[in-house]
Amino acid sequence: MQNKTVDARGMACPLPVVNAKKASEEMTEDGVLTVLVDNEIAVQNLTKFAASRGFQSSAEKKGEKDFAVTFQIPEKDAQTAVSQPTASSEPTCAPDSKKHGLVAVLSANTMGNGEEQLGKILMKSFIFALTKQDHLPETILCYNSGAYLTCEGSDSLEDLKSLEAEGVKILTCGTCLDFYGLKEKLAVGGVTNMYEIVEIMENAGTIVRP
Repeated sequence: MQNKTVDARGMACPLPVVNAKKASEEMTEDGVLTVLVDNEIAVQNLTKFAASRGFQSSAEKKGEKDFAVTFQIPEKDAQTAVSQPTASSEPTCAPDSKKHGLVAVLSANTMGNGEEQLGKILMKSFIFALTKQDHLPETILCYNSGAYLTCEGSDSLEDLKSLEAEGVKILTCGTCLDFYGLKEKLAVGGVTNMYEIVEIMENAGTIVRP
């Protein structure tokens, strides 16, 4: 059995996840990987990473800014079995990117440059228009001031909740929520990190940016 500890305290997103990924890949035997972080957003990001790799995980709060996230790392052969689909589980045809590969990126709570009030009106109209499309986006990513769109007080909340009810995945940058003091005001969708944002954008069939 191999045990390993990664001290990611003080590291900005997505470094805790990047370092956890690297450490897990370096472990040649089954064992326990412990990642130390100093904020709850990092804990959530690491827990998501563990789930995506099929690792069992647990988190412990040791102090106000002291958390330990523990992964149960299986042997390499077992990891391969979890991460690689069997022949019977593979899709029989390639997905239609028009239906399943569309990602909408909302990097601000306004649309375009110019008057802020007009920009907010345009962004509200854009999100409403998304709800009326024949092919809805698979994912909506919100970061920087786009984080305001998914929080309490947003004029687009009902439209975003409607999209979520239709199966659209709505993700907001956790670092952005923390920066703007919105962590407790998220009202639709879930929290994501820069590692996942890059991964989703890299694998998108089409990216729409208003």
